[in-house]
Amino acid sequence: MSKQVYSIIFFIVFTTLNAQNYTPTLQNYKSYKAFKGKPLSDKFSNIESVKVIYNLKSQKMYYFNSSLIRLHYDFVTDYLGYTKGLDVFNDDNYSDTEKGRDFLLGNLNHIKGTEKWVFELAASDHMPIVLIERFYNLVVQSAFMGKDLKFYLNNPEKLQWNQENKFKIPCVKSNYIFDEITYQEVVSGSNVGILKQYKIKELESITPHPDEIIILDGTPDILPNVRGIIVNELQTPLSHLVLLGKNRKIPIMAYTTVLKDANIKKLLSKKVELKIAVDTFYIKESTKKITQKTIKKKKKLIVDNSVTYLVDLDKIPKKGVNYIGSKAQNLSYLIAISKEIPFKTPENAHAIPFYFYTSHIQKKSISPLIQELLAYPHRDSVLWIHKQLKKIRDAIKKEPIDPDLIAKLNQTFKNAAFKNFRFRSSTNAEDMDDFNGAGLYDSKTGIIGDSVKTFEKAIKQVWASTWNEASYTERELFGIDQQSIAMGVLVHRSFPDELANGVIITKNIFRENFSGITVNVQKGENSVVKPEKGEICEQFVIYHFNTGTGADDFDVDYTSNSNLNKNEPLLTRKEISTLFVVSNKIESKMYRYWRKNLFHPVDIEFKIVGENRDLYIKQVRPFNE
Repeated sequence: MSKQVYSIIFFIVFTTLNAQNYTPTLQNYKSYKAFKGKPLSDKFSNIESVKVIYNLKSQKMYYFNSSLIRLHYDFVTDYLGYTKGLDVFNDDNYSDTEKGRDFLLGNLNHIKGTEKWVFELAASDHMPIVLIERFYNLVVQSAFMGKDLKFYLNNPEKLQWNQENKFKIPCVKSNYIFDEITYQEVVSGSNVGILKQYKIKELESITPHPDEIIILDGTPDILPNVRGIIVNELQTPLSHLVLLGKNRKIPIMAYTTVLKDANIKKLLSKKVELKIAVDTFYIKESTKKITQKTIKKKKKLIVDNSVTYLVDLDKIPKKGVNYIGSKAQNLSYLIAISKEIPFKTPENAHAIPFYFYTSHIQKKSISPLIQELLAYPHRDSVLWIHKQLKKIRDAIKKEPIDPDLIAKLNQTFKNAAFKNFRFRSSTNAEDMDDFNGAGLYDSKTGIIGDSVKTFEKAIKQVWASTWNEASYTERELFGIDQQSIAMGVLVHRSFPDELANGVIITKNIFRENFSGITVNVQKGENSVVKPEKGEICEQFVIYHFNTGTGADDFDVDYTSNSNLNKNEPLLTRKEISTLFVVSNKIESKMYRYWRKNLFHPVDIEFKIVGENRDLYIKQVRPFNE
């Protein structure tokens, strides 16, 4: 066969293969489905996506196979003959001008199970409005959904333009997508267990078996010791359920219609395998063996009762974690860091050491109750255990507190500018590398001179929470010696005037191997980690994209906006910039204090406070993945 014939055959094969990988139009859903892939970011569950490119020079449209070709850059280099490097490509084609651009780059997203189609640019793409509208109209003309397509506003710049009515195309915010989401990966993974269904109320008197995968009609306050959990409420990514689930390393998902799903109902009381991924889940009957959990050796915690005075956190306590707990010790580090970096920490911060708690629970009305609980042979009797825990809490709150402690607090805060103080748990079993303890213990407010919200009442309520059902159960599960638990109390001024509060994880939790930090923030004092039913917080990722590394050279990618703030941003760009700079510096400095390598992200809690919208950092701990 001649070389000419070989060349013709090669050309035909090459052209055919390329034709299978891209197309100038999408005639129907079948053609979309053939090219769809998983979005690069996992910020939304239940989304499928096709990447699209418009070549400005040739004026040609390309929808390409987004499963085989993951990046726009890969397509232009492999199929369109682009020869410049990635940095140049990013700088030119995500800029705020048409000059120097070779391409318009976008994503055509579909919310599975709906007729909703969303056109999205990268949050780092600063394409001017005239080009956005041109690109949108080109997609409308070449794709089958036509004018049903909406443009998604995913960064502050686009939200601002929309607020100023600059767009002439139909635009939507995150609520357009969230309103349709019925499935959400909470903690990915897989497990085999017996599928059972419970009402939240039933968990007060029934303990699910450790071999079970359970379905619940809400979000539990106490995370049962089971092999997997399905709830019917969507979760905020940094909620206590999520953090405790990650710590437990058990698969958890939210599925809003789970109680009505006939296929799942057929599997109740059967052995099933549950697999949870970002964009879908699988549950089917299984013959696989249920692997038994190994019983951990009891872990005895360190308790140093030698410190008998109120600890001023303005000075870093030496080995304070052994006598005031991790939370208080970490705040002392934050106070030191705040003297170098522009953020505030809660004023008048002190710690009540373990000594006072240990002395209190040794009283005759309390100690025998604790010993009876820990010696009780029938640990599976949830009703008895819950009753005993309540007896312990009631006894702790009933016994009078050491008057010297109250005198020390009154003396310390007599000239303080604040009257309201927050008393927060700081045990030796929370905020650790291998034990998060999120939401297990209580915080209470005490007010100087108040006859109801007294310091004594607040302290005893925090001490009593050592024996909450959730905290006791979690320690049992992790093999912590209950005899060695000790409660320190972190005290600082409270924040009745907070404008917003939030959580930062110094990692892009939605995109693997991609830089950034993840922020959840909510209006006022409404909780991010334990939201009321129906509340959606503001959520975004901040990251450096282009080659610059300055304080203002960052991009913001919104996943959601607060429905308590009319889906408008809660934070200004300047405030977001400050969060970005401060959180990365805190991460770096905390790992020096902890004397650990800088390879794990940290979990930071913050507030925006007062007329000047001051940034307060109130807590930092390791983020357990």
